[in-house]
Amino acid sequence: METISASFSPVKIFNDFKQITKAGLAISVLFSSIAGYLLGFDSKHPFSWVTLLMLAVGGYCMVGASNAYNQVIEKDLDKLMDRTKNRPVPSGRMSPNVALFVASLLTIIGLILLYLINPKTAMFGAISIFLYTSVYTPLKTMTPLSVFVGAFPGAIPFMLGWVAATDHFGIEAGTLFMIQFFWQFPHFWAIGWFLFEDYEKAGFFMLPTGKKDTKTAVQIILYTLWLIVASVLPVFGFTGQLHLHFISAILVFILGLWMLVYAIKLYKERTPKAARTLMLVSVSYITLLQIIYITDKFLR
Repeated sequence: METISASFSPVKIFNDFKQITKAGLAISVLFSSIAGYLLGFDSKHPFSWVTLLMLAVGGYCMVGASNAYNQVIEKDLDKLMDRTKNRPVPSGRMSPNVALFVASLLTIIGLILLYLINPKTAMFGAISIFLYTSVYTPLKTMTPLSVFVGAFPGAIPFMLGWVAATDHFGIEAGTLFMIQFFWQFPHFWAIGWFLFEDYEKAGFFMLPTGKKDTKTAVQIILYTLWLIVASVLPVFGFTGQLHLHFISAILVFILGLWMLVYAIKLYKERTPKAARTLMLVSVSYITLLQIIYITDKFLR
């Protein structure tokens, strides 16, 4: 009886749910959607706690489902890597069928909640989960272009919040998408760099050249520069209702320079430590950028 009750421990089930949905990652992605929503609502599209709650829960379900599908598809490869071998499915704590059921249930709940906000939000949510599971995941063992493909679903959450608030995809949502799209590259290539040996065990191609070399480091710098340009575009008045004051644009620009410094440092040192530092800086960068954008709106 003790063994049975232990195997069905609510704490263990909750912990496995967090791991199968990658709760930490899902919450950080969710923050982007909430930021997009806060930027999007206005007098024509008033703020709604109900909509925000549906976006939060629906968004978590969609990201969690993508991660769960990914872990079912890659269960055998996850066993080969140190950072993934203790996940619920490869470790044997959760069967692939149970994980697939969880992923499917989360997909249904997520799509329903996002559709109740508006059909466009549900459509972009569905595109995101399809690209992540059906295109990005299989390509990881075939080509470094998988990161390019994965940048599309990865960039959707920021603009998804705007679409949820306005029921419209235009230059504003496109700009938010572009910012997070360019951000994906230095972020994930930094991860691919310091986890290179672990990814290599599973045959994953995460770096653009397949190596920790000069060309990869140069591309990280180039995409960081594109990110800086995209992040200050709203100050020039070309992005519709998405505005940014001059002072806020300066702060965003300084943030970009901060990230660029660590990209250049990786170019010079080419060490796992430098890559890990760049990854951590990139996470701080995107969070602080979104906070500056939101603060700028409410201080107008």
